[in-house]
Amino acid sequence: MSILIYAESTEGKFKKVAFELASYAKKVAESLGTTVTAITINGGNVSDLSKYGVDKVLKVTNDKLSGFTAKAYADAIKQAAQKEEAKLVILSSTTDSLYLAPLVAVSLQAGFASNIVGLPISTTPFQVKRTAFSNKAFNITEISTDLKVLSLAKNSYGIVEKESLLTEEDFNPTIDENDFGVKVAAIEKASGKVTIADADVVVSAGRGMKGPENWGMIEELANVLGAATACSKPVSDLGWRPHGEHVGQTGKPVAANLYIAVGISGAIQHIAGINSSKVKVVINTDAEAPFFKVADYGIVGDAFEIVPQLIEKLKAFKAQN
Repeated sequence: MSILIYAESTEGKFKKVAFELASYAKKVAESLGTTVTAITINGGNVSDLSKYGVDKVLKVTNDKLSGFTAKAYADAIKQAAQKEEAKLVILSSTTDSLYLAPLVAVSLQAGFASNIVGLPISTTPFQVKRTAFSNKAFNITEISTDLKVLSLAKNSYGIVEKESLLTEEDFNPTIDENDFGVKVAAIEKASGKVTIADADVVVSAGRGMKGPENWGMIEELANVLGAATACSKPVSDLGWRPHGEHVGQTGKPVAANLYIAVGISGAIQHIAGINSSKVKVVINTDAEAPFFKVADYGIVGDAFEIVPQLIEKLKAFKAQN
């Protein structure tokens, strides 16, 4: 028996979440006295996974799987779990894995818990801590099935190096043509930018910027911090910024280490989508803006005065360090 993880990759490189997932699984494996196996699908350099505790890699190389297809990927993961006699399958909370996890759980007739934010509280019975009510609360979930599927919330555990002796094995799951009932026709990506999904720091702005012509300072602040840029729903609806930058409950969820909101009042849907971020900073002229109630740090003032000063100070700090 081993723990199976799905190590996600893009364009031949493992995503950061793959290393967090490996780190988490290794710690769980130590408590259970077992090993960690990763399945990769057209993935990157598998030796990278050994740095974070993966003991074995099942490598799937298949041109049919060059584009993400949830049913086909789920079937591959299911067959890997059966091959390894895995009792615990762990996936991340990326957009792709949010599609995959329930499909894998159903196919394995396994109990499933999403939004996991810590190591198992108990293994007998098996209990985990999860976020609930749009990250406003936590609950303790007990899974009683023999097979279990978990979905780990992003940035909830971190990346921990734990070198292991890795074995590699080519794996050729049986892929049914019926798995390709839905196909990806095209993928549009922003190039040369840090993506919201992978960013540790996100700089987001709202209607307080007054227009798209003022977004230069937001992008400059993001560049200084090595951050991704994002926006509120009204901004994307107005066409000031692409819809791919819309974060919140109705857009992309964000679980960054640092989330900076500039000129965003803090509608409940926006707060719900970014509430998992560890440190939240708000800059707004309105001291009564709802965002201040959930922020770790707040600055009441004009963003057009504060942000340029913040950029200047950060550049000076980086130059000295």
